[in-house]
Amino acid sequence: MLNTILYIVVILCAIWVIYDVWTKQKMSTGSKLLWTILALLFSIITAIVYYLMKKK
Repeated sequence: MLNTILYIVVILCAIWVIYDVWTKQKMSTGSKLLWTILALLFSIITAIVYYLMKKK
């Protein structure tokens, strides 16, 4: 049960970062691709870093 909840949180974090980067942020395509790759590999950590760096 806990693994399922963690898996859902990981997926939601990745989706949030990818959606926000591609629809709301004005940055180069290279930066968008980098954030996307990082979101897919390290979703929870990337979401926290993205929020602290880009969403201020």
